[in-house]
Amino acid sequence: MTNNDILKKLRVALKLRDDDVIKIMKLVDFNVSKSELNALYRKEDHPNYVPCGDQFLRNFLNGLIIHMRGPMPKGKEETEE
Repeated sequence: MTNNDILKKLRVALKLRDDDVIKIMKLVDFNVSKSELNALYRKEDHPNYVPCGDQFLRNFLNGLIIHMRGPMPKGKEETEE
């Protein structure tokens, strides 16, 4: 299973639209356009297909955590300073 497959399956399972994915990526300061997303969703034999890299999927998953749970609370050490 490729990173593209994982991204597509998560998008369908969580009922995310392109705008939602863009917002999730912005939560981790990773800007992506709709055309870049559409290239990731295409079949491998399509001329505009782009393989999803590890960095993109990692940032998507980190942004998804923030989107679902909210930002990580500050620890005691950070709040005391």
